[in-house]
Amino acid sequence: MPRLGIGTWVEHGVNWLQSHLGWLFDFINTVLTGMYDAVNACLGAPGPLLMAGILTVLAWWLRGLLAAVLAFAGFLVIDSVGLWDQAMATLSLVVVASVITILVAVPLGVRAARSGTVSATLRPVLDFMQTMPAFVYLIPGVVFFSIGITPGLIATIIFSMPPGVRMTELGIRQVDPELVEAAEAFGTSPRDTLFRVQFPLALPTVMAGVNQVIMLALSMVVIAGMAGAAGLGQSVYSAVTQVDIGLGFESGLAVVILAMYLDRMTGALNQRVSPLGRRALAKAAASPRGPRFLNYRPGTAVTVVGVIVLALVASGLNLTSGGSRSKVSGADDVGHGKQVSIGYFPWDEGIAATYLWQNVLEDRGYKPKLQQLDPGPLYTALANGQMDVQFDGWLPTTHKTYWDKYGKDLTDVGAWYGPTSLELTVPSYVKDVNSLADLKGKASTFNGRIIGIEPSAGMMGTLNNKVLGAYGLNGEYKVVASSTASMLAELDRSIKKKEPVVVTLWSPHWAYGKYDLKKLKDPKGAWGKGDQIHTVAKKNFATDFPKFNGWLKNFHLTEKQLASLELEIQKGGKGSEKESARRWLDANPGVEAKMAPVAS
Repeated sequence: MPRLGIGTWVEHGVNWLQSHLGWLFDFINTVLTGMYDAVNACLGAPGPLLMAGILTVLAWWLRGLLAAVLAFAGFLVIDSVGLWDQAMATLSLVVVASVITILVAVPLGVRAARSGTVSATLRPVLDFMQTMPAFVYLIPGVVFFSIGITPGLIATIIFSMPPGVRMTELGIRQVDPELVEAAEAFGTSPRDTLFRVQFPLALPTVMAGVNQVIMLALSMVVIAGMAGAAGLGQSVYSAVTQVDIGLGFESGLAVVILAMYLDRMTGALNQRVSPLGRRALAKAAASPRGPRFLNYRPGTAVTVVGVIVLALVASGLNLTSGGSRSKVSGADDVGHGKQVSIGYFPWDEGIAATYLWQNVLEDRGYKPKLQQLDPGPLYTALANGQMDVQFDGWLPTTHKTYWDKYGKDLTDVGAWYGPTSLELTVPSYVKDVNSLADLKGKASTFNGRIIGIEPSAGMMGTLNNKVLGAYGLNGEYKVVASSTASMLAELDRSIKKKEPVVVTLWSPHWAYGKYDLKKLKDPKGAWGKGDQIHTVAKKNFATDFPKFNGWLKNFHLTEKQLASLELEIQKGGKGSEKESARRWLDANPGVEAKMAPVAS
């Protein structure tokens, strides 16, 4: 049967939309970003304890004293692990996405409940939205809106909408038809019948749908961290790509605390807004279980006053703080507080250069903003001007596909290290395997696997498309795509057990200093010539950052300098990259002045 080019058709459709509806995507991006910024400013303005207090008062109003105490304890845990800002960013994403979803889903559910044709039309659409893998929604989001908040919100709205529509339709349909007939018999208009009979009785089911919308939104905004969405998703993604167990557990725990809070609060909100819920609440208050003070819930007026008082206190503290002032002054203050967006993917030389420049730029008065992304989204963001610069462009080979696609919208500032080399590597105790040709016929020794890195890395494309074929290894070996950190973890595990393993690696890399490894020779030159590591920036980078652009053109590190910097960052451990780079700068006087010279 001939192959259907569905993917090609979709790609052509996307290109057409980009060409003809770019103004619409820009408008949507502006609106959604503005909504998120407004909500995040409100949630992030108070200090952690004050904001936790406001959320605790709401929990007391909705669930009682015990729930309030547990909520406050949970928020203290989030603050204690240093993830408060990320948690509020995640909460802001959930609030914006949920509000938009509910405003669309509830009217659609009502319309579907009152029209069989609309219901039959919506059902397959909702099935598609609900069963499509969540990661797929990020692809058109990044294509249309680049990285950041908007693709995460769009994907979240699409992913979380089906339960809102379905539960609203179900609730309306479950209302006793005899009640509807009685209302109509008394001359009630269809509009009044909906809002005064059907909707109040369906409200518990509708609220259950709202609860599911919020829970799905929370799960999706975490996944959206892969596309650059702010919040706990970035922390989770960073922990996964770097196999950081501690950060992963802390980020996951913060997500769990937020999920439990939102689930309990939206569940309790049903008792406050629906007639049946208020009746059940009054009945429970008349015959309380346990100590009476644990069941006490303040009235709505008291709750509003408490929230307003805490908000006013937070506003007063923000006004009296007066804001922070830059410690950089005089000739060193070249940046004057200008923000620089720096992207990086978790390759060691990229991490080292990124955090090195973060320290230098802060010393020169800039405000660098760092964001970890995969190579694909990062190059897309640079081409769209949403990111300013990155320091890990392997050219002309490894990142050739990205340069061919986006090169016209990028600036090659120059190479700061090279040449590099790509290779397959085995531990030195693996005998009789010294070149790529020696892998032929030895698949059983390595379980038929070559441990790779991120599937979007150009190295993986070269390995699959050229290297395996050049040495007749196609079909004999399977290239396992993972991440750089996962590959290194597998290498470490195998070496500790003295097991044979073959991994993708490159030079320079600190692994060659830590382990006794053997680079497999490439007599056919399938890997190609060594790359240079380039600084790649957006198209108008030199115009926006003339001084910084001049520094980068003269930026170079020797192999000894880069190796010692990477080793210092490895010793410092995850989460301390900036401090480790600062220690390296302090131990190498003169490097900063050479990297970013200023007038004396």
